[in-house]
Amino acid sequence: MRILLIGDIVGSPGRDAVKKIVPKLRRDRSIDFVIANAENVAGGSGLTPETVEELIQSKVDVITSGDHVWKKKEIYDALNKDKRIIRPANYPETSPGSGMTVISLENKKKIAVINLLGRVFMKPVDCPFAAAERELRKINRETKIILVDMHAEATSEKIAMGRFLDGRVSAVFGTHTHVQTADEKIFPQGTGYITDLGMTGPQDSVIGRRHDAIVEHFLTCMPKKFEVADKDVELQGAIVNIDDESGKTLSIERVKEKIENYR
Repeated sequence: MRILLIGDIVGSPGRDAVKKIVPKLRRDRSIDFVIANAENVAGGSGLTPETVEELIQSKVDVITSGDHVWKKKEIYDALNKDKRIIRPANYPETSPGSGMTVISLENKKKIAVINLLGRVFMKPVDCPFAAAERELRKINRETKIILVDMHAEATSEKIAMGRFLDGRVSAVFGTHTHVQTADEKIFPQGTGYITDLGMTGPQDSVIGRRHDAIVEHFLTCMPKKFEVADKDVELQGAIVNIDDESGKTLSIERVKEKIENYR
């Protein structure tokens, strides 16, 4: 089972990258399934039913999110109805949507995806480690192919989650920082891991926003409008090859694919 994991998609440039690159990657790299973090897909913060549908039409199978999932209220109803969109599992159970989904493929294989939110340097939420345990109890009888999006700020918290889940899930991948890390590996018990998949969107930026406004904000501490940048657009992520029977990762490699001559 070959699964493409896509790092945080930012705004319309990120959506364009998915539209142009994902179908080609699925064909050329024999990708069976695609998971994308899309909490910044609509105007750079949040997601909407329309932007979600655009990603689905671009051959994305499951959409994960993070702390910006609540930015646009129009997504709330979709979170309750569409199992292809999930929010972090360690938000209260009264929150719209679910923190986990299980998707059946045409060959009858099942893939589970769990979304978690870190607590270090972020707003308070329930314990992601306890949430992972709770979701795994629901999944274990259904499939051994389990992917976990750990949406977190701190590198240490992401690595700790990878170690905590080693041998119990297929892969743990970090999102949120928008900077791709070079530490892809397979842990001793067979769980694939990378601290951050990176960002799908404009690389000529400060994590997706126009760098001039960000720099001015740091210099002056005055409020500025942070507009999504639109140059040097790239899809970043990773491809994991997972054994269908054991659910263990056989290989993991980083992906960086650029849109040539974008705008």
